[in-house]
Amino acid sequence: MGLSVGIITFNEEKKIEKTLEAIKEIADEIIIVDSYSTDKTVEISKKYNAKIFIEEWKGFGKQKNSVIEKCNNEWILLIDADEVVSKELADKIKKIISNKENEYNVYKLNRCSICFGKEIKYGGWSNDYVVRLFKKGKATLDNAIIHETFITKEKIGKIKEKLYHYTYLDLEEYFNKFNSYTSKGALKRKEKGKKASILSIIFNPIFKFIKMYIFKLGFLDGFYGFILGVLAYIYNFVIQVKLYMLRNEEK
Repeated sequence: MGLSVGIITFNEEKKIEKTLEAIKEIADEIIIVDSYSTDKTVEISKKYNAKIFIEEWKGFGKQKNSVIEKCNNEWILLIDADEVVSKELADKIKKIISNKENEYNVYKLNRCSICFGKEIKYGGWSNDYVVRLFKKGKATLDNAIIHETFITKEKIGKIKEKLYHYTYLDLEEYFNKFNSYTSKGALKRKEKGKKASILSIIFNPIFKFIKMYIFKLGFLDGFYGFILGVLAYIYNFVIQVKLYMLRNEEK
């Protein structure tokens, strides 16, 4: 009952070593599908005996499904290159995969965010339970370009031990990814038949800020909570504008 750890990568040299270091003791194999990284991502990964496959970018859902297909063990831990398994979580995973009588075949992990070097505890950034551990054949992903969703018919268990998500090291990294993520977000909304209007451009970002900063207690994270609320406002504003423009291009 071995464990395959699957990861997709693209220019993750600043984060990938911490991710691999955390799982090296529990992984029977490490499968990486890389999208032609131009930095040292592949070189670093080879130090951990990862099996590396170089593939064109297909969108998050399809890319992660490609990783799942290549995993050879009964259990799969599918994590992102910026997610780090805590020592407590690693111990829990070892217990699960060594137990032949588990109640669940699919598990959600307790993801907690580290942003700009600080653990963010509120605003919807932490205690975000996400599917990451499952038996091969028991879960897959939809083909979404971004914000992909797991598909399973299984009952899903919860593991409280922490999976740390190192979202952004600094503002430079945030804005380096900003244009790509907002474009993909707008395209996904368009594919779902959603529309943008002047009113949605004005009010959706405001509602997002209020939801994060007030209702989800983002203000309790102090300065960082406020900054993340403002960034969420900008992010949603740009998505709405891009969606509006995509619809106009159709006309």
